[in-house]
Amino acid sequence: MIAQLTGKVAAVGGTWLVVDLSGFGLKALCTPATAGAVRVGEQVTLHTSLVVREDSLTLYAFGEPGERDCFELVQSASGIGPRIAQAVVSVFSPEEFRAAVAAANITALTRVPGIGAKGAQRLVLELKDKVNVLAGSGGGAGAPAVASGWRDQVRAGLEGLGYSARDAEAACDRVAATAAENPDTPVALLLRAALRSLAK
Repeated sequence: MIAQLTGKVAAVGGTWLVVDLSGFGLKALCTPATAGAVRVGEQVTLHTSLVVREDSLTLYAFGEPGERDCFELVQSASGIGPRIAQAVVSVFSPEEFRAAVAAANITALTRVPGIGAKGAQRLVLELKDKVNVLAGSGGGAGAPAVASGWRDQVRAGLEGLGYSARDAEAACDRVAATAAENPDTPVALLLRAALRSLAK
């Protein structure tokens, strides 16, 4: 399994990036916060999880090992695949997810695109005895801030999670005041605020 990689960022999109490993370009899917925290040409170390399917090999990359651990833990619940697991990591930091499952906070868990009340109950039932491994995990809130271009990253992230362009734009409008008041707000926090606004 590919657990970590270090290389130069060759390209980056809303929910993916390409890392140049001495001439070998590896594309990995990632959260909008991870994509927003890197720049083309810079050296990065990413924590990864390789998802093997009958017809594909897909690499997922994360800025923190706790995010990768959370991504893999969520997939251990029945009926949860990598797409929803990535959405969970986009909405919650590992510690926030641990707290939501431990407290059986169904309302919080249904903020994740693709998870309804039944899915949230299943997460609580199947993961409540496992989430303590995420205690003290970092990730998300401490991601580097991006003063400009946050709207494109948040919009691309929301669209990557399955929201329409119209809904994504409306959610960006709702968090624009927060971004204007504090230009140092990390993209991860703006994305979570946008997701919360869509869940209402």
